[in-house]
Amino acid sequence: MCFSLPLLIMINLEHYNQIKETLPSAVKLVAVSKMKSIEDITALYQAGQRCFGENKAQELKLKREALPHDIEWHFIGHLQSNKIKYIAPFVALIHSIDSYNLLQEVNKQAIKYNRIIPCLLQFHIAQEDAKFGFSWEEAIEMLNDTQFSALQNIEIQGIMGMATFTDNQVQISHEFHWLHHIFQQLKSDYFASNEQFKEISMGMTGDYLLAIAEKSTMVRIGSAIFEI
Repeated sequence: MCFSLPLLIMINLEHYNQIKETLPSAVKLVAVSKMKSIEDITALYQAGQRCFGENKAQELKLKREALPHDIEWHFIGHLQSNKIKYIAPFVALIHSIDSYNLLQEVNKQAIKYNRIIPCLLQFHIAQEDAKFGFSWEEAIEMLNDTQFSALQNIEIQGIMGMATFTDNQVQISHEFHWLHHIFQQLKSDYFASNEQFKEISMGMTGDYLLAIAEKSTMVRIGSAIFEI
């Protein structure tokens, strides 16, 4: 497979350090490196960043092969079932589990590699049809299914969501607040005994401060770090 990467994208280390300073110690920065060059990812790695997020499975596989293996690779994009095989051997966390069928396929691939793959359930919280994710009702139906507990090679570590692309900060905060409420309900009703169920992945370059205010534990930031 071939994919094109920009030949020259500068890393804005000043912005990177400023972002790091604004993050509470409990919030993890996932540097979104999709379509960024090996050289630029290496530069950020040398600055101390170890967690990177990609949204294309085959691109992620190739980057993993070319870069240091202590990088913690997160998959953050819409994942197709037939692409799971490319990342199943090594992915540290899949943020974007948006259907029961997808979760079952991740479990199947994890068995092949004798792994337990950490996953987040993606919820649709935005006022945009183009975004993916479970509804509350869909998630509850899955969690109540008798076959769900048979998925022994995945571990649900929390949830993920993307707010509406809008300048309305009140709306964004409301959507993040709703995602935090979903997390609390799931933790109470389904994952009370699971210490690993603790992550809320929400917030990107334009809204991560709002997400942190609503208890995000992971922010996914790319454009503020990788300067075109």
